[in-house]
Amino acid sequence: MASTLNASTLLAVPLAPLAGAIAAGIFGTTFGGRIFGRRLSHTLTILGVFIAFVISVMTLKSVAVDGARFNQTLYEWMVVGGLKMEVGFLVDGLTAMMMCVVTFVSLMVHIYTIGYMEEDEGYNRFFGYISLFTFSMLMLVMSNNFLQLFFGWEAVGLVSYLLIGFWYTKPTAIFANLKAFLVNRVGDFGFILGIGLIVAYSGSLAYGEVFGKAHELAKAGFLPGTEWQLITVICICLFIGAMGKSAQFPLHVWLPDSMEGPTPISALIHAATMVTAGIFMVARMSPLFELSETALSFVMIIGAITALFMGFLGIIQNDIKRVVAYSTLSQLGYMTVALGASAYSVAVFHLMTHAFFKALLFLAAGSVIIGMHHNQDIRYMGNVRKYMPITWITSLLGSLALIGTPLFAGFYSKDMIIEAVHLSTVWGRGFAYFAVMAGVFVTAFYSFRMYFLVFHGAERYDQNPDAHHHHDAHEEPDHGHHADHAKPHESPWVVTAPLILLAFPSVVIGFLTVQPMLFGDFFKDAIVVDSDKHPAMSMLKHEFHGAAQMALHGLTTPVFWLALAGVVTAWYMYMKNPALPAAIKARVEPLYKLLDNKYYMDWINENVIARAARALGTGLWKGGDQGVIEGVFVNGSARAVGWFAGVIRWVQSGYIYHYAFAMLLGVIVLMTYFVTWPTLKQIWLK
Repeated sequence: MASTLNASTLLAVPLAPLAGAIAAGIFGTTFGGRIFGRRLSHTLTILGVFIAFVISVMTLKSVAVDGARFNQTLYEWMVVGGLKMEVGFLVDGLTAMMMCVVTFVSLMVHIYTIGYMEEDEGYNRFFGYISLFTFSMLMLVMSNNFLQLFFGWEAVGLVSYLLIGFWYTKPTAIFANLKAFLVNRVGDFGFILGIGLIVAYSGSLAYGEVFGKAHELAKAGFLPGTEWQLITVICICLFIGAMGKSAQFPLHVWLPDSMEGPTPISALIHAATMVTAGIFMVARMSPLFELSETALSFVMIIGAITALFMGFLGIIQNDIKRVVAYSTLSQLGYMTVALGASAYSVAVFHLMTHAFFKALLFLAAGSVIIGMHHNQDIRYMGNVRKYMPITWITSLLGSLALIGTPLFAGFYSKDMIIEAVHLSTVWGRGFAYFAVMAGVFVTAFYSFRMYFLVFHGAERYDQNPDAHHHHDAHEEPDHGHHADHAKPHESPWVVTAPLILLAFPSVVIGFLTVQPMLFGDFFKDAIVVDSDKHPAMSMLKHEFHGAAQMALHGLTTPVFWLALAGVVTAWYMYMKNPALPAAIKARVEPLYKLLDNKYYMDWINENVIARAARALGTGLWKGGDQGVIEGVFVNGSARAVGWFAGVIRWVQSGYIYHYAFAMLLGVIVLMTYFVTWPTLKQIWLK
């Protein structure tokens, strides 16, 4: 069917948030915000994102109902040799779904920010940043070439850096944004190497042309004398970029610390959108990844480690935002495992469902923080349900979606990931299956540990040793709350309305979309969907006749009982027998210490890797730069020239008899050569 999408309409999707970002970020911050006030700044940015959301929904309808597709170059930046560097859009099922997720979550976060950042001095600047982030993410997901993909990739990293360190007078925030920036540079180094190899061997930056040459790339070797395939090296390099952006082990260390930024950006960047850029990119590159089983195994193993071991860390966290942050890491691991199992549609389906309920959980955590007068420690909460009913019910719905309760959004995507891994054939599937199954219990346990400690049980507000500060080191300064041990209070409507609007898709979006997205042809031509490599989907498609029947079947599976066991265990340990966690902790102190120190990854990075890097840099500076370059080539050559000049200066004495002697000596040497050389030559030849 001919495309009903046109370039000018699609161009408005990223440009509308960009216009809002310019308005709030430049005019809203110039002269102390006197040009554009707070109301105008948030109105323009919200309007820009709302326009982008409406067009994205219309685009999704055109793609899903009319079968529309769009793949055009909009602007040719420059041509280097035969290499074209362009700006263009590729809109298909994958892009349309991502556009709707990004714009909807961003819209909710923009509205929520009005209440959350109400008294912050950087109000207009914050709106400028989050609107700029929305533009960057849209450019990333809509790109039809690697150059624009890389632009969006780096732009979201830049805005993430600005937002994590939004409170730039806080040392912990500055440390966190530098950490995020540096760790992402490590991943991006691999990413740009992968793009460079693609360009070098295919001669193009356009997705379509590169995918058309995928089988040629698969036949090429990487280094003579090795068995390395070029396609494997390319895919692993690209995935290293995804490991940084989507926080996979061991490049995950930046994401928990990024909670130093304001809560709205935790929801926008580090739960729903930016961290899923890596998952989106691998799914988009599925025609390449499908040609390398080695790369798929690597992806699966990394994802399995992240899914399980980051979940363990969520169990011992006491900061409400960090529990949700480690949950994000674990769920990103699930998506990555699905990619490794070649179940790309399942991975992006979980990306979509997860975006809604994880944004909901982050914003609900922010609502609790507001209601608790900026206390974030779940040990000093309790019975918040009584005072914050809207936050309570939406948090419960988000938690039920996260643990994969049948009929909720997370159930359909999470169960399909587990089924896809179970039926996978790539190396490492055994460990991955164990990890995702164990992760079900772990996820349910830490989710409901947090839920019970915050919303149920005894009120522990007056037990906080830092209560007189009303905030801890991880959150913004107190904005004028000064009543010691004050009771919680429900958040204003601009905070609770986005919670309610996010709660609906967190419950029903999986039920409504599982049929077209997993069993239909919604992702046709967007990502590789090969029934031979997706036996789980083929089986379930024939076994079930609808989402409701699939949910009913889910009640009988081990996955459901593992999740239920996690909830019951959390209830028993924190509601019925609250002395038990402390007793277990005393028994397994070394294990607790290992988890509390986050597997010592930060220590290893700072004391081993960073120290080795500094030692290498010092060696290259002292030995290479100062010793070889300056000592030999620069100063050494200068000394050699000086010595040679000294010798020449001695010969050039200015006395006539010295010159006459030199001439005579030269004549004797030349005569000797011409007289003796023929004789010596004959002797040597004989």
